[in-house]
Amino acid sequence: MGTLALCGHCTKPSWKHRVIVALLLLHLCCLQVRASCRILRCNSDFVAATLDLGGSGEGNGGGGSREEGHSGYCSALRSYAMCTRRTARACRGDLAYHSAVQGIEDLLIQHRCPRTGPTAQPRPLPQAPISGDACVYEKGDLQREGRAPDYLHCGVFGDSHVRTFYDEFQTCAVQGAWPLIDNEYLYVQATSSRVREGLDATALTKITIIFKNWRQCIEHQMYQAELDNVPAAFMDGSVTSGERQGRHSLSVYSDLPGRRAEIRALHIGTTLVVRQSGRSLGLSVRLPRAIAEAFDTEQDLQLCVYGCPHSQLLETRPNPSSPLSGAPSSSPVQPSVAARAHCADLLPGKDIYYQACLFDVGATGDFNWSTAAVEALEDARRMISDPRKVHLDMVNTADRSSPCLPVILTVAMLSERLGSLMSRQCL
Repeated sequence: MGTLALCGHCTKPSWKHRVIVALLLLHLCCLQVRASCRILRCNSDFVAATLDLGGSGEGNGGGGSREEGHSGYCSALRSYAMCTRRTARACRGDLAYHSAVQGIEDLLIQHRCPRTGPTAQPRPLPQAPISGDACVYEKGDLQREGRAPDYLHCGVFGDSHVRTFYDEFQTCAVQGAWPLIDNEYLYVQATSSRVREGLDATALTKITIIFKNWRQCIEHQMYQAELDNVPAAFMDGSVTSGERQGRHSLSVYSDLPGRRAEIRALHIGTTLVVRQSGRSLGLSVRLPRAIAEAFDTEQDLQLCVYGCPHSQLLETRPNPSSPLSGAPSSSPVQPSVAARAHCADLLPGKDIYYQACLFDVGATGDFNWSTAAVEALEDARRMISDPRKVHLDMVNTADRSSPCLPVILTVAMLSERLGSLMSRQCL
């Protein structure tokens, strides 16, 4: 009887219901893949900015006047609101985020704060003195996690080829300055210029690396290399920085002065190699995944993370219509048989580095450009611990599917199965 009553209210789920369920689950999956809600960071910044105000805006714990306290509290609230707006997309559906937004609105009204005006820079929370190997990332991570860090590799070389942290290979038609890495610890920028008038080929002509101040390990430090000048020193002339217990958190050295420099950052477990290959600079980076992914949602332009902007992508896959298979279909200059033989001799693997060699030689007509791909491959071999992951097949990287694709298929099957079960119960 109860079963009949239940089924009396049961209707067979339509295809629309199944699609809605599938899209809802898919949205939740992709949101987790691509974004991370940073509302807790906004909360802590607000608390730090109001420590001397007593947290209410009415006190003057810092010794200032009531007006100064009120002004400072309003500035902190506006900063808080700005922080929540920046992370809004990633925090969609997060209860803590929506509670914070509503709380900010109420406090702005309660304290009669103008919506526009100066914002407060958050005061860093007090930090306990660090000890032991806290400025050696690998040892600290081993103690915390019980295993070595998961390392990622990015390489930028030649006519603006990029191998991202996630093993996608792209060629960018970028000119001017572009960020390669932009996170809480490190900022790396590359500048590209035309090789010469009349050619579409571009080359990296400047690389700027900024190490951000971090706890008691290092202070702000900068390195810059330009074409024909790859120095074995930071911009202030030093070769080390951040000394602690007889070790330096930052160091730079060169086994080929003026042409190659290697920078080691112990405090973030990172190695960067800057080199000049022919008439172009190149950069290879090895860093822990946790460091590479330590950035906010507004830092969404990083070639090593997201690859080239879609409008700047160049097609480098083999052109089946070309008699010289392997030539980049978007390049007006197809590599000659001699160029193909030259690249195959240097890079017999016929992988992304071979394809980059073909592209560069074909675009410039200069066989010396092949050294960029060869040396980028050498760096990859040194920086990637698993030899099987060094070589990437061009077709596989071009056709790499979205990380949500397996979930799409799984959700589709589950929704179909759910619909079938519901239909049987109602029969």
